[in-house]
Amino acid sequence: MAGTDSTRAPVSFEAAPVFILVRPQLDENMGTSVRAMLNCGLTRLRLVSPRDDHLSDKAIAAASGAGDVLREAEVFSSLDEAIADLRHVYATSARRREMAKPVMTPRHALADIRTALSHGEPCGLLFGPERTGLTNDEMAQADTVVEVPLNPAFASLNLAQAVLIMGYEWYQGGADAPPVELPLNGGRPATRAELLNLFLHLERELDDCGFLRVRDKRPSMVRNLRNMFGRAGLTEQEVRTLHGIITELRQGRRAPG
Repeated sequence: MAGTDSTRAPVSFEAAPVFILVRPQLDENMGTSVRAMLNCGLTRLRLVSPRDDHLSDKAIAAASGAGDVLREAEVFSSLDEAIADLRHVYATSARRREMAKPVMTPRHALADIRTALSHGEPCGLLFGPERTGLTNDEMAQADTVVEVPLNPAFASLNLAQAVLIMGYEWYQGGADAPPVELPLNGGRPATRAELLNLFLHLERELDDCGFLRVRDKRPSMVRNLRNMFGRAGLTEQEVRTLHGIITELRQGRRAPG
């Protein structure tokens, strides 16, 4: 999916988790990762010993408009320094390690993080390098492991995919968007009076043409027609269009030209 609407207000969070990329290897992956972060209104990025230049032309190009997140990223030489000010640290991993740590799904982990942040406790999410992921020693520095429930025989994700999944769960936890929305593009839903007027117009014409001629069946046929158009969620413009269609059908076939 593509598309950005610059007329809509940007989303930002006063309190948000820090995303920490540990030893990322490719500048393009850092760029696509910050693109995924900004998709979800996240801008706090820390980099630990990146192999490539996070401000290279390739990285900025891959960010596709999210270059400011890269420019404002904090760069550390060690993981110890990158997490020193955090109260809770969550490590992402596709592999179970021999460690006695809580393992959470992204949804559970991000809800947990939201609660901690609401109490003023800073949190961070660790993402390992593309080829190997976090080392066991790096995992040991986290309080909790976050594991995406995927096909256990093939659960590997690239860096930006992992970042996007975590960011998406964070964003959804605070989003107020309705689960279903019907944009009316400046129109409005038809009123009950407008719908009733349409029903009466249609039924009058169907009576005249003989479609509703069977007296015993007429009530159920009328109900079916009204239910059908009622489910459609018509706008007032669509009601006017249907009135015009019914009127044109009433006049019959016209000569071409």
